[in-house]
Amino acid sequence: MTAFETLTEPHRRELHVHCYRMLASFHEAEDAVQETYLRAWRSRDRLEDRSGVRPWLYRIATNVCLDALRRTSRRLPAADATAEASWLQPYPDRLLDEIAPTDDQPDAVAVSRETIELAFIVALQVLPPRQRAVFLARDVLGWPAAEAAALLGTSVAAANSALQRARTTLAGHIPARRADWPSPDLTADEKRLLAEFVEANERCDAAAAIRIASRDIRITMPPDRLEFRGLDAIAPLIERAVGPDREGDWRLVPIAVNRMPAAASYLRRPGDTVFRAFKIDVLRVADGRIVEITTFGTLLFPALGLPPTLADAAAGRGVVSVS
Repeated sequence: MTAFETLTEPHRRELHVHCYRMLASFHEAEDAVQETYLRAWRSRDRLEDRSGVRPWLYRIATNVCLDALRRTSRRLPAADATAEASWLQPYPDRLLDEIAPTDDQPDAVAVSRETIELAFIVALQVLPPRQRAVFLARDVLGWPAAEAAALLGTSVAAANSALQRARTTLAGHIPARRADWPSPDLTADEKRLLAEFVEANERCDAAAAIRIASRDIRITMPPDRLEFRGLDAIAPLIERAVGPDREGDWRLVPIAVNRMPAAASYLRRPGDTVFRAFKIDVLRVADGRIVEITTFGTLLFPALGLPPTLADAAAGRGVVSVS
């Protein structure tokens, strides 16, 4: 390993999470990190203080993301506009767990539940890019005002002004105090409802699937700009997916993404001999019911360590485990 790699590689995963928060896309974050390391390598001679490699890399990564956002000019109109976030992708928990704490960098593991949940990631997309960057530096990473200002190459006063505007925009969508943010662990309700969700789908029991859903449940399906609200509108979809006229049989694998309960679904169509990767459902739970499902395609199956197919003999709960 080169001296450059020794200095920079320990920060790769946390930089990926930072870029993911900025861009809301797992794959775009991968590209941003690659570009970050390329720019860092090209400008490595400018790094005078080797102990400052981490903020230096964050500054490069932030500028890479700002450049990417400048090219796309995309922002959401509201913090609950998940259906319009066509670029949104989930983030595997197993990769979050690769970020190891260090004595001098406790914020390297600033991956608390609230700061990675899909609702938080979507809310960030409402902010102008520079406000998004300063908010992440100050309120997620916990950096001092001077370091946040240096991250953006601006004054402390300008950075504080941007932070205040960001906090005002996000008020009501995230807890005001860090201590009020949830822990990374799933609640008992979330574990129970995920198990019931898996069982209802595998048994093709539409009534059971409807029973665990909130009356005002919402389903969105990035990248499709589709949104379904309310049990009356969603019940027919559930009936079509797991009722008597369904397309085939289902096997679901409980997974963990964005510190939220989720399941990867495999479908075996009539005449087929294997269950094939079909979708990922991420659940949001409140008051003992599923209140939101965000459904993604199969692009993230490899990053989750999931196989493309399950053999009939191997299919079923507990056979494939993803931490």
